[in-house]
Amino acid sequence: MPRVQQESRAYVSLSLAFIAYILLGCSTNPYTDRPQLLLISESQELQLGAQAYAQVLRDPKVKISQDPREVEPVNRVAKRVIEAAKQSKYAEMAKQFNWQVIVIKDDKTMNAFALPGGKIAVYTGIFPIAKNEAGLAAILGHEVTHALARHGAERMSQGLLTQLGLEAANIALASQGASPIVMQTAMTALGLGANVGVLLPFSRAHESEADYIGLLLAAQAGYDPREAVRVWERMEQVSKGQPAEFLSTHPSHGTRIQQLEGWMNEALSYYKPQPGTPADLPPVSVR
Repeated sequence: MPRVQQESRAYVSLSLAFIAYILLGCSTNPYTDRPQLLLISESQELQLGAQAYAQVLRDPKVKISQDPREVEPVNRVAKRVIEAAKQSKYAEMAKQFNWQVIVIKDDKTMNAFALPGGKIAVYTGIFPIAKNEAGLAAILGHEVTHALARHGAERMSQGLLTQLGLEAANIALASQGASPIVMQTAMTALGLGANVGVLLPFSRAHESEADYIGLLLAAQAGYDPREAVRVWERMEQVSKGQPAEFLSTHPSHGTRIQQLEGWMNEALSYYKPQPGTPADLPPVSVR
């Protein structure tokens, strides 16, 4: 069989694989009705989450805080956000997760994460940004949403599909007799276009979705959702050199604040204050 014919058949096969992947892997976010492509199974995602969490715990540089002033407010906020998740549109998944919460003593790292399966970590460096329990609830609501909405699996699926598309384009160019230089130039351009035009905006969509759903979870947990806006105002003050939004995996701080304000009335409709718990987070060492 001639080489061109073989490559054409390979191109057809890859095209059919595209269609099969899309048909088998499509889902819909229950809050936003956004279509999701999920080619990674839940069991695979949970396994990856468990492996990532174990790797964090094995890291000799990671120091787990035992200070009640740091641990108790984080546990309190996480418990309420998790309970809200168990009453949310992700209730079934939230109830299946084996939730665990740790506080990592690292005053220089402004971070928190929630892995598939419910493994939550909060770095003490995020305390000045959160400032209080309501701010921390906004942050944890956001991170918990990433896990419940399966954003990690979706990102991996998008990467797999993009790679498959580039392979199909390579075969198509070869079948047309394109020279190696033309093919290399085209593939480089396609790779860059896929990154800026698909993968980065896709990640920004995840961030905005997590902001929105996380805001609702924080409000349902009894925390003032208006504090989420103040969190990003504080983050904007300490962040410098943020890349242009179209080249960033995250929306700009200004965009996030504007979006949060647009969702605020809906969030406030779920908000029922639960007074009686300490509001401020403990101070951390000066950077």
